[in-house]
Amino acid sequence: MADVIAATGKRKTAIARVRLKLGAGIIKVNGKEMDDYFPRAADQLMVRKPLELTDAMDRYDIVANIHGGGTTGQAGALRHGIARAIEKLDPNQRLVLKRAGFLTRDPRRKERKKYGQKGARARYQFSKR
Repeated sequence: MADVIAATGKRKTAIARVRLKLGAGIIKVNGKEMDDYFPRAADQLMVRKPLELTDAMDRYDIVANIHGGGTTGQAGALRHGIARAIEKLDPNQRLVLKRAGFLTRDPRRKERKKYGQKGARARYQFSKR
C-alpha cells in the first residue's frame, strides 16, 4: 500500500487535488485549516460526509489544493476528490460511496446567456404596442 494516495475531484469550474495519508483526521485546504477555508457549516458538512460514511473521520490526514469556482463548488470538488481517494485506498468502500453519489461528478454547469435576451432564461419584457 502506498503511503500517500492522490485523487482529483471536480465540480462546476472548481478542481481539487487531494492527497490522503494515514494520520489524525486533519484536513488542510490551500494551506489553511478546513474550518477556516470553508466558514459555512453546510460546506464543512459536505466535505466531511464521505469520511463519516466510511468511518474514516480520524484515520486520515487530507491535504488539498483547490482552484476555480466559488466556495460551494470548491467544497463539492473536495468531497468528490476525498471520495475518489478513499475508493483508491480501499476498493471495498466503492459501493457505499457510489450509492451516496459521491463518486459521480456533478454535471450541472451554468447555462450560457443567449443573444437578444437578458440572461440564460430571463427575457426582456414583451410589449405588444
